[in-house]
Amino acid sequence: MPNSKDAFFYELSLANRIVSNEGIIDSFGHVSMRDPDDPNRYFLSRSRAPALIEPGDIIEYTLDSDPVRPPSASQYSERVIHGEIYKARPDVMAVCHHHSPAFMPLVTTGIDYVPVFHLGATGGAKPPFWDQRDEFGDTNMLVVKPEEGASLARALGNHWMVLMWRHGVTVAGRNVRDTVFRSIYSARNADYQMQARAAGTIQPLTPGEIELCAKIATSTTGLERTWEHWVSRLAHSNQLPPYGASRKAAPAKRSAAKKSPKKTVKQTVKKTAKRKRR
Repeated sequence: MPNSKDAFFYELSLANRIVSNEGIIDSFGHVSMRDPDDPNRYFLSRSRAPALIEPGDIIEYTLDSDPVRPPSASQYSERVIHGEIYKARPDVMAVCHHHSPAFMPLVTTGIDYVPVFHLGATGGAKPPFWDQRDEFGDTNMLVVKPEEGASLARALGNHWMVLMWRHGVTVAGRNVRDTVFRSIYSARNADYQMQARAAGTIQPLTPGEIELCAKIATSTTGLERTWEHWVSRLAHSNQLPPYGASRKAAPAKRSAAKKSPKKTVKQTVKKTAKRKRR
């Protein structure tokens, strides 16, 4: 795992690009990371399309979602989602908020998320729903007030995922890679679940199977293998972020076409493969 801010920011940039490349988020949505060295701070990109995020875009925040230093670029309006979850859950080290198309049938009808294949167990058994309307009436559906973020965090409770009525999903994890894994495979499960529902009667995993299958990412090499696979997909399409960029948030005009040097691509894939062999 990374051991410096430069490495943290690079990992977070990779996470945002991965969930974008894997179809979980598009222009909207974001992945954040709690500062491993200071639990009262977290990192989140400036307001930018996730597929383009690079280390220089990362802003450091307090848990009140205030920037530690005045940023030179616009910020995500829904950053309180991240800050309030970090406040409520000291064990959460990364958060992903997304509007995956696979989940929209569930969050617009109230259909419970049900693990229907082994990797889908990472989403948990029947994660809770949150309805912004219950406490705040009619809104534009964006979670922008601290009290709205705190309400969402309460709904999440001790779960790792919360479904947001008519909006999307917020996923938490023990680290960035765990969060990316859960975001991607829960979305795949939601897609399979709706396809299976249309085809016939669903035979979901049993509670015992869910408990055992949820440990696959941490009890096997699955987490490292999937991360290596997703990084290699970025590398092969020249979508890796540049490494070692300034930690100061860049102005919005920064070119999105900058490519990573070949050395960085090879080192990234090789480093992940080395961890896998251990």
